[in-house]
Amino acid sequence: MSLDVSPDLLAAAQRGEVDDDAFVACVRESLPYAWDVVSSVAGAAPVPGSPTVHEVPPPSEAARGELLRALASDAIRGGLERHFGVVLAFQNCHRVAAFSPAGIEGADADTFDAFVSPRGQLLNQSPELRDC
Repeated sequence: MSLDVSPDLLAAAQRGEVDDDAFVACVRESLPYAWDVVSSVAGAAPVPGSPTVHEVPPPSEAARGELLRALASDAIRGGLERHFGVVLAFQNCHRVAAFSPAGIEGADADTFDAFVSPRGQLLNQSPELRDC
């Protein structure tokens, strides 16, 4: 299970009323390590031409799982991007970057494209990250 959903939030979802702030709060409380990583890169206020990248491997398998769940879920990732006003990019088990939305079409376009490309993924491999 990815998120610890309160009965009130679950009831709201069953009625079709899902408040984005409540959803993001659920993510923050359920996935604290992932929240810390994303808030650290997004909180640095990426500006066009200067993406912020987190490259520290998670301290545990549980933390790694949180990061994977947060960034692999379209809903969670989208909620985080809307909340922080960034575009997130992800490689391996730990390399997370935050780009300015304006930057990925301007000053950061080449950097963003390189980060999310197959070439970028391959160049970010190493034996110690094999099982990450």
